[in-house]
Amino acid sequence: MRNTSITFGLIMSMLSFLSSCGNKEYPLEVVEEVNLRLYRGLWYEIASFPQSFQKGCSCTTAEYIPMNDYILVRNQCWIAEDKKWKMSEGKAFVVPESNNAKLEVQFFWPFKGKYWIIMLATDYSYAVVGHPNRDYLWILARQPEMPDLLYDDIVRTAASKGFDTSRLVRTLHDNCSSDNRENQ
Repeated sequence: MRNTSITFGLIMSMLSFLSSCGNKEYPLEVVEEVNLRLYRGLWYEIASFPQSFQKGCSCTTAEYIPMNDYILVRNQCWIAEDKKWKMSEGKAFVVPESNNAKLEVQFFWPFKGKYWIIMLATDYSYAVVGHPNRDYLWILARQPEMPDLLYDDIVRTAASKGFDTSRLVRTLHDNCSSDNRENQ
């Protein structure tokens, strides 16, 4: 499990690092402010741009746990082919003067990836996270499913922000028992 976590984090960090330059012609706007107390907790991935470090994943979640100087990030998904849970832990650091809307996530030192919150429900029921180069996009929610009308609206908004939303793939959450998560 430890080697998988290290590999998962290393790949994500290296990809983010290698593509860290943003689109200077069309800057990516983030939400005005994020209350980290309300943002903490468990989020379900509703859809994302497929990344190599997520190959074979379903039942994908992200949990954010505030610590003293950073936010613990715990990503988890089910790999059906291996019949096991894959977990990766990292640290997120708030970018100064971003009102908590921009984070830098580190799964493997010294690499950090940009994690920008570009949409957020007023009740913190969903969030959309992207990277300024628009090669990464995640739609997250507090529940494993999202109404189609809301999803379609989020996709239209992401497209208006310059993301190629044809790359979005819905995340399967079938057979994702919380008992299985706890007994991994």
